[in-house]
This record gives sequence, structure tokens and C-alpha cells, in this order.
Amino acid sequence: MTLRWPPRPLTPVALAGLAALSACAPTGSGAVSTPPAAATAETAPAAKPELDAQIRQLMADADIVGMAVAVIEDGEITHVNAYGYRNREQRMPLETDTIMYGASLTKAAFSYMIMQLVDEGLVDLDRPVADYLDKPLPAYPDYASLEGDEEWRLVTPRMVLTHTTGLANLRFFEPNQDLRFHFTPGTAYAYSGEGFWILQLMLEEGLGLDVKAEMQRRIFDRFDMPNTSMQWREDFADNLADGYAMDGSFEPHDERSNVSAAGSMDTSIADQARMWRGMLAGEGLSAESRAGPATSRFARKNATAAW
Repeated sequence: MTLRWPPRPLTPVALAGLAALSACAPTGSGAVSTPPAAATAETAPAAKPELDAQIRQLMADADIVGMAVAVIEDGEITHVNAYGYRNREQRMPLETDTIMYGASLTKAAFSYMIMQLVDEGLVDLDRPVADYLDKPLPAYPDYASLEGDEEWRLVTPRMVLTHTTGLANLRFFEPNQDLRFHFTPGTAYAYSGEGFWILQLMLEEGLGLDVKAEMQRRIFDRFDMPNTSMQWREDFADNLADGYAMDGSFEPHDERSNVSAAGSMDTSIADQARMWRGMLAGEGLSAESRAGPATSRFARKNATAAW
């Protein structure tokens, strides 16, 4: 397995919340010219004119080029809309089926898939990842820097899902770009995309699963997400959202060809609305799994956040 999705400099291209996904970028001009909110077949039936007006005002105040928003209330999707442009230079409006970076929302979708595997007995949240692999983790080229540090043997799927592995977010942010443990796994919290790559390795090398296929079947097909994929699709090119750096310069939407549990998902706000509605309802999970991995014994410890 090779490392997926090398990160680019952080830009305000995609911002996401539990039930809202935004493609955001400063205009660099101090003013925003936005077309009418997108009216597509995906737009929710209940209009929210006051909300639309507030969003447009917030966009103007923050010089945002485009934003997509979904609202889920009492388990139902009550509003889905898109505002502004997916490409300002070409005056292309952002729509509710426009392809946008899912970024780290990928982790939530991947985690939901992992909980399905837990229900099926294929994954034990508290069994070390090392037990699933046919060779030591440092024997895989991407993890050679962990040679001599036995703490990798402690990492479990639950630690990955609760961000308690002790690994940095991404090795690319380390001074020498070598992966290392900042604290003993399971003893503190620190957000880590690297942990998700290890869990992906476990599924692919240890269980022989195709992560792209499993995500498609268990998440994207289940929640009726036709415009979502873990890997770039050519049909995305006709309706995708580009981005802009903090200085307003154009940043084209790149084609992420490698599957990454940490953040390769391309998606639309309409698809995200359906996914989050389904996940909030716990569809396809047992009652225990709906409670989530954070109800573990770790959650009951007096753990501290690291760095």
C-alpha cells in the first residue's frame, strides 16, 4: 500500500459540519456577486427564505465564492441548497449536485463502514491492528520509520476511530516527514489521518477487502449517493467545484486517483444530506454500534488532548 492523498496547502475550499457541507473560498475582491440559489431536482421541498438570506449575507461578509448547505431536523432532510459559484471566472453556478471535496468527511463515512464490519464479526475494535497483518507494520515500506518503536503493536481500530493512536495528523507535517508516536497509543487524544491509513492497510492487507468497493456498497449505494466516490470519476469533470486560496487565487479541483480512508471522497451536498440523515438514524448498524466507538473504556478515562 502506498500513501494516499498527499495533502496540498490548506485552503478554504471545503468546510463541513455534521449536516452541512460547504465549498468556500474568498473572492479577494471584498464583494461577492452570487447567482440565485441553485434550483435543481435535489433542492428540498420546504423553502427556507430567511436561512437563504442569512447564508447569502454571511457569504458577502466573508467574501465566499460558493457554499452548499444541508439541514437535517428530527431525522429528516428539510433543506438542501447551493449558493454562489463553482467556478467564478466562468460564472458557473454551484448546484446541489456539484462535485465537491469530501475531504475529512471521508473519515466519518469510513468509520461507519468499519462499524458494519464490527457488527459482522470481521473487525474487533480492541484487537491490535498488528494481529490482522501478516508481517510487522514497519515491514511495510510506508511504515519503515517505526522500526525499533514497539508502540505500533498497541494500536487498535478503536484508537484509530477515536484519534488516540499517538500519531500526527499527517507525516508530511513532521520535521523530517517520518512517522513517529508522540504518546503511547490509547493515553491521549490527537487528531490523526495517519491512523486511518493504518486501518485501511489492515482491511486491504489483513482482511483482503477492497476499500473502494466496500465503501461503494456499504455507504454510497446504501444511502443513494450517485455523485460520490472514493476515487476520481471522469463523469465528475462536467460539474465540479474549483477552489480559491486565501489570497483569492484559483485552485483547480484535482483528480484524486488513489483511494484514501483519510480523505479522498468526492461528493455533493445532496449526497451528503442523504448520508448524514442515514447515519444519524443508524441505518445498517446494531444498537451497540450506533452508540459508536467513543463509548469505549477510553472515553471513560481522564485522558488529555495532546499537542
